[in-house]
Amino acid sequence: MEAGRRPTHTDLKRELNLADADKAAILLLAHGSPESVDGIAEFLRGVTGGRPVPDQVIDEVKHRYGLIGRSPLQEITFRQGALLAENLGLPVYVGMRNWNPYIPDVVRTMAKDGVQRAVAICMAPQNSRTSVGLYRRAAIGEKGAPFSLDFVESWHDHPLLIQAFAEKLTAGWTRVCAEAGMKVPIIFTAHSVPERTITDGDPYREQAHETANLVANKAAVPTRDWTFAFQSQGMSGGTWIGPTVENTILSLKQHGHRGVFIQPVGFLCDHVEILYDIDIAFKQFAEKQGMRLWRAESLNDSPTLIAALADVAQSRTGQLRAMRS
Repeated sequence: MEAGRRPTHTDLKRELNLADADKAAILLLAHGSPESVDGIAEFLRGVTGGRPVPDQVIDEVKHRYGLIGRSPLQEITFRQGALLAENLGLPVYVGMRNWNPYIPDVVRTMAKDGVQRAVAICMAPQNSRTSVGLYRRAAIGEKGAPFSLDFVESWHDHPLLIQAFAEKLTAGWTRVCAEAGMKVPIIFTAHSVPERTITDGDPYREQAHETANLVANKAAVPTRDWTFAFQSQGMSGGTWIGPTVENTILSLKQHGHRGVFIQPVGFLCDHVEILYDIDIAFKQFAEKQGMRLWRAESLNDSPTLIAALADVAQSRTGQLRAMRS
């Protein structure tokens, strides 16, 4: 395969050299993201389900993408898929809800490839109808999936996912506290969702908090040293769940802190909500308050994350390889 080229599903099957790779497979589902500012308008129309997007919103998102250069979400998710395929010895397909390759197109490709049984895993471990629910709808379609599809609703508390986050937290926080000469408070974060979603019984808020609590316990972080906030509230109006990161930073400042360490637990790789919202916007906000801001490294291609994905897939079938018999 040429250097730098994204692995295709055909590449994965060829490299795995599986005689029966067309029978069982894994489907990773993600939000999707355009690689450059040229695709922003089309991307946002997908996010809103075709509803008109105000020009000022398009311009603002273009501005953010311009500052970070590009979003690596697509590239990293495909790399995660390739590593998972290597781990499991099964083909792994990747579908995006709001960008190419779109989930319904990937499902059709899987059917053409002869897939008979598959496990679908969302690269959003906490379950919300605004993310996982939409992924499920895209994968199953109005007429149902063309093969047996075991859909993982959530895996926010999986021990290996918790370990993966804790590894990044321990490495980063230890270094930052040594640099600062004191304990720096941690803000765990996850993407905000509209308040109306939560009032309808959505489990997302509780699951996000549970992930953070489990990571803190795994990393032996005392309760007094961490808090939680929701980030990246939408620009479309309406009430989104909080507290916001900005308000949390202000609260920590009022308690005498001069720095914060952010550990996202709702994201599995670098993308605009990490590279712009945290690394640029929140950092600038903190600096204006006379504070410093650091964050943990994203999981990206963490071996522990890949092991977590593999275990999630295997746990849904007992022994995933038995699906191929």
